[in-house]
Amino acid sequence: MRWARFESNGKASYGIIEGSEIEAVEGDMLGAHKRTGRKLPLDKVKLLVPLVPQTFYAAGLNYVDHIMEQAKMHGREPNVPEKPDIGYRANNALIAHGEDVVVPKDATDKVQYEAEIVVVIGKKAKNLTEKDALSCVFGYTIGNDVSERTWQKGDRTLWRAKNTDTFKPMGPWIETDVDLDALKTTVRVNGKQTIEFPTNHMLFGIERYISAMSRYVTLHPGDMIWMGTEGSSPDIKDGEVVEIEISQIGTLRNRFVREK
Repeated sequence: MRWARFESNGKASYGIIEGSEIEAVEGDMLGAHKRTGRKLPLDKVKLLVPLVPQTFYAAGLNYVDHIMEQAKMHGREPNVPEKPDIGYRANNALIAHGEDVVVPKDATDKVQYEAEIVVVIGKKAKNLTEKDALSCVFGYTIGNDVSERTWQKGDRTLWRAKNTDTFKPMGPWIETDVDLDALKTTVRVNGKQTIEFPTNHMLFGIERYISAMSRYVTLHPGDMIWMGTEGSSPDIKDGEVVEIEISQIGTLRNRFVREK
């Protein structure tokens, strides 16, 4: 099932997408809800961020090629993690599919995308085994972990480099039924492919992350985990459009504009 959050006539609602239409749903996507029968053409509504998380987690350095590229960029020896590492991101940075990433005027030219699958938690979870880890997952969406690499070198907490307003595009919707091992991530800049990789070819998979995290923190419905990226990105210039497509899920598209 494909869930979205959308706006029509100034009202925000959850909805279920079927073909080229979206049906408004009353209630909570992750709790009690009912279908209304009110259907709208998908291209006539504004898609919003599909979910504003209670806690916004982000996996650190979870694809080997990306680790190698980051080490090269920073002029250091690669340090491949021996266990899952988790960080946090800020809700203020979230924007929806189709909205602009606004790069601050004092940012350097080292602004890059990171194409990530996003795990949406649907059930409270604590002390899950890897075997049972996916039982708490509601579905998956797409994230673009925009990064200002010069700031990333200098800011100890990454507060600007990762969490500047608009630096976390996410969407366009949440897909509940996917085959993780069959997923493929493709990124295009201005329509030209820049990278393609197996989405689930992670250093530590989603099951390993959820199991490790739930040993120490309780996961709640509405939490989300961004799972990291592969390879390297070109520096994104003013006016360029980045599309991140994950097969079976969809395509997240956003334009980058520099603050005047």
